[in-house]
Amino acid sequence: MILEERPDGQGEGEDSARLQAADSGLKTQHSWLQSRRTWIHQQISKELRMRTGAENLYRATSNNQVRETVALELSYVNSNLQLLKEELEGLSSMVDMEQPKSEGVTVPMIPLGLKETKELDWATPLKELISGHFGEDGAAYEAEIMELEGLRQAMRTPSRDEAGLQLLEAYYDQLCFLDMRFFSPARSPGLLFQWYDSLTGVPAQQRALAFEKGSVLFNIGALHTQIGACQDRSHPEGAHRAAQAFQRAAGAFSLLRENFSHAPSPDMSTASLSTLEQLMAAQAQECIFEGLSLPAPATPHNCLAQEAAQVAAEYRLVHRAMAQPPVQDYVPPSWTTLVHVKAEHFRALAHYHAAVALFDGPPAAEGELPLPTHEQVFQPPHFPESRGPPLPQQPEERRKLAKAHLKHAILGQEEALRLHALCRVLRTVDLLQAVVAQALQHSLAKYSELEREDDFFEATEAPDIQPKTHQKLEVRPSSLSQMKVADIFHRLGPLSVFSTKNRWQLVGPLHLTRGEGGFGFTLRGDSPVLIAAVAPGGQAAAAGLKEGDYIVSVNGQPCKWWKHAEVVAQLRAAGEAGVSLQVVSLLPNPEPRGTGDRRPALLGPGGLLKSQREYGVEIPAPVHASPLPLLGWSRKTNWYKTGGRPQPSTGGDSGTCP
Repeated sequence: MILEERPDGQGEGEDSARLQAADSGLKTQHSWLQSRRTWIHQQISKELRMRTGAENLYRATSNNQVRETVALELSYVNSNLQLLKEELEGLSSMVDMEQPKSEGVTVPMIPLGLKETKELDWATPLKELISGHFGEDGAAYEAEIMELEGLRQAMRTPSRDEAGLQLLEAYYDQLCFLDMRFFSPARSPGLLFQWYDSLTGVPAQQRALAFEKGSVLFNIGALHTQIGACQDRSHPEGAHRAAQAFQRAAGAFSLLRENFSHAPSPDMSTASLSTLEQLMAAQAQECIFEGLSLPAPATPHNCLAQEAAQVAAEYRLVHRAMAQPPVQDYVPPSWTTLVHVKAEHFRALAHYHAAVALFDGPPAAEGELPLPTHEQVFQPPHFPESRGPPLPQQPEERRKLAKAHLKHAILGQEEALRLHALCRVLRTVDLLQAVVAQALQHSLAKYSELEREDDFFEATEAPDIQPKTHQKLEVRPSSLSQMKVADIFHRLGPLSVFSTKNRWQLVGPLHLTRGEGGFGFTLRGDSPVLIAAVAPGGQAAAAGLKEGDYIVSVNGQPCKWWKHAEVVAQLRAAGEAGVSLQVVSLLPNPEPRGTGDRRPALLGPGGLLKSQREYGVEIPAPVHASPLPLLGWSRKTNWYKTGGRPQPSTGGDSGTCP
């Protein structure tokens, strides 16, 4: 490079002018972004007002025709809200001007919108429940209630990244704690949970906490779809991340489908969840194909033909599910068309890669077979159980068979473009048209390369491609079981005792002095420590302690979370003045535990998400792994048979107090 020396001041003036122009451009772009954000926020407010009015009319009217019209209007409003929020998210990402651009052209994916909910007042019912059932001052738990409300408010608008997922998972884990502590058939806060359907926008509400938990889990799956859709799949790392995100989304929807029944909203019905699970599995399979089809490392075309056929088969199943009622009434028509376009597009790609493998690949030597074999890649269209046709060894025969596959590829890509043009929504997606048109140009170019002037006879019908994937697709479970969470209301005490499923009476403080045989009782277990036995005629019996009482205070110090050794140490340290204890005595429940249907009464015999206590779930410590391995459906536990009283923990030591 040759550096030229400029006259004094000339270069500085030019540089200053360029800097001013660049700064003016940045200001103009910033002003446009700010104006656009303001307009979007105004439109969102307008749509929210329209949704509130439509919702009120939907609840007030009893005319079925009016309700159908309002439901249709709500679906339009909900779609507009999702588009506006996606555009707002896109504007926020435009600020980062150093974001690398994608060099490849990839097919757009289908992300799901999050279910929306209204604000919820936890304070009033929880304070009343803490005061009435737990016997403590509800106002003293103001900080815990504010933390819970803040967590719920934050999870309504999570970010599209791992932090957003962790926020939703943290709130879900707190719902598991709340379910065990505050919700029981006998007593619950009586909250009304309201969520909007993700597909139709129609509101649904229930008093069962299971509805809240299921909606949050749905949003975890939906957020995974958004994370997967925004990945740059033009390089292997991005394609791998997108495939993992769609697999986790499929896992979340599969979990809901298997354990959620009598859904109050269409998007959480069994048919919808099954379709969404299939859709996410197909999109994950597409990401696997895209990762294999990248230039480096190169994958053999015969393998790519089977991978593309596998993607096409997955999308055909999804299209069949979307075209059947009741799913076709909920899913946007553009989704159904896009899935159909992808099925045709990848079926054509399978034939294209098969043709390239036949024409460009060397024929197999005598006694050798290509990998995978011809019989594995191709199958006859009418005899799927028979072996495929023999691999042509002569170059001319291979060329003609390749032309037959290219003919199928061209017809399939033209059909995909035709379907794309018929959908008004997809016509605006230029990227999709560009991808299919690019594939069509490649097929036409390859066909022209194989075409000869003396071709008077067309080859026989090209066999179908055998669908097969060389990377097994796994529906990945959610990472809820790996979360480390703390029970916000752990100050109320261990869940094994202090929940609305139990009734107890606070006794004391009781003053005990040491006798000749000690205090006269035996302790067992941890958190809280249980009085396992009381010696007749001893100091403990005289003070009024009974077998089965739990020690909650020693000399004025709360000890609900103390271990066995800590309580014993305090008792041994007591001098001649003795010790002051406060205990709780469990009372028999009106209804024996473990009998009858424990599912929410609002949901009928099918129920929604079953109670966590109904299954073998260990009572958590303040900080531990998630209280449930996902939603916590495992097996029923044998409930305690001693008067409706929980058995004491057997993990701690047992011994007689000195």
